[in-house]
This record gives sequence, structure tokens and C-alpha cells, in this order.
Amino acid sequence: MKLASLGSGSKGNATLVQADDTLILIDCGFTAREAEQRLARLGVPADALSAIVVTHEHGDHIRGVGALARKISCPVYSSFGTASAVQDKRANLKGVDWREVRPGRGFTLGAMEVLPVLVPHDAREPCQYRFAWGDRTVGVLTDLGAITPHVVDAYQDCDALMLECNHDPQLLASGPYPPSLKRRVGGMLGHLSNAQAAALLSQANVDRLQHLVLSHLSEQNNTARHALDAVEQVVTAGRERIGVASQNEGFDWLQIH
Repeated sequence: MKLASLGSGSKGNATLVQADDTLILIDCGFTAREAEQRLARLGVPADALSAIVVTHEHGDHIRGVGALARKISCPVYSSFGTASAVQDKRANLKGVDWREVRPGRGFTLGAMEVLPVLVPHDAREPCQYRFAWGDRTVGVLTDLGAITPHVVDAYQDCDALMLECNHDPQLLASGPYPPSLKRRVGGMLGHLSNAQAAALLSQANVDRLQHLVLSHLSEQNNTARHALDAVEQVVTAGRERIGVASQNEGFDWLQIH
């Protein structure tokens, strides 16, 4: 099982999870053309994708989903709320083989078992996802404003975890965003702060983690050093397991053994 990213941040997000012969793209916040270029950088032809799984309808996650899915004729999975919201936007799913997922109900996608996890975010029916293959589990958890007991339960035992560390509260407060956007980002339906991410990890089995990737960092309201400092207070051993996803490069393949 392995995990990689095409890019992570407010300008575009896309993540790859592979197990056996099943290759899933989580979100596509880049144009189809740019996504193909970024896939090629990871050694992946676009038509190798088994499916695209969508977390929610915000542009930095949905921008290229419809165009890419139509081009390579692969199915798209999302909640009904996300699909209906996408249809209301320019990035529509017309002509796409769309398949509904229901929060909390696991389903099989090729070799993997997929669990959609409902999260608090300012979208219509946002889900993050956990992927399992045999006894290995990969979690992708970004774009949520609060850590709920349900989220803790879903992500506390992962072998690899891609976890949002969007902002440092002090940098957000003193940063360039207008007050309304600061309230949104820092609110219950916004994005996780470094401290919130660390709080989740404090309730998780961090000894099991082979890889922890801090993701969706704000370019205005965070730095890799701020995020690492917060998380390393909880993950005190094996800090070489911790990485940071970048907007431009994402991160290369990580193997889960």
C-alpha cells in the first residue's frame, strides 16, 4: 500500500492511494491538464486511475474532477450533497459515471475498503476518507474545523495519515485576511489549526504511524516550522516519520509496509 500527493494547499489538492492494482485519486483541485502533468511526475498515467473520490465541492478540491473523469472514463465517488453542490458550480459532473457514497457506510473499491467520514466544514455534505487493505490503513483528513469524537474514532489507528495543519492562530490573527475570512478559517466549520491537529494525535495511536504528513498548510497563516513544532510535542519519538506536503510538489510515494 502506498500514498502520494500531487499538491496540497489552497491553490489545489489531489492525493493518491494505491493498494494492489487499485489506484484512487482523492480530489482533483487542478485542471485536468495540470493534474496529468503532476501524475506523470509521480510515474502515473492518468488512465491508470481506478476512480476519483471527492471530499467536497470547494474549487481547490473539485476543479478538474469532471474533465479528468470524462477524459479517462473513470467513476467518481462522492456524497449526494457534494454531487448536488458540484452541479450548481461550473465544475459539473455532466457525463460522468457518478456513484454515491454515504457517510459512515464503508464500501469496497477494487482491492480497498473505503470509509467516508462526515466532518464539520462549510460545504454541503463533506466527507474525508479512510482506506484499508488487509491489516493496513491509510487516513486522509483535511478541511475540517473541529475534531469530533466520530473523527477521533475513525482516524485513531492508521498506518499512514495525511493530516491538516492549516494555520497557526497567532499568524492567522495578525495576517492579511479580512476579519470575516479569519472567522471562517478559524471557526468550527473552517480548517484545523496546528494545535487542533496535535490534539487529534494526542488521542491517536501514534506509535502505529509509519508516516504522518502535515497537509493543507496556509501560505499566509502558517509555516512548516510552526506546524512541526506543534505536532512534535505529541509525536516525540520517530520524528523522521513526519513530513510536510507542499503546494507545488505535494510529496513523493510513501510505502506502507
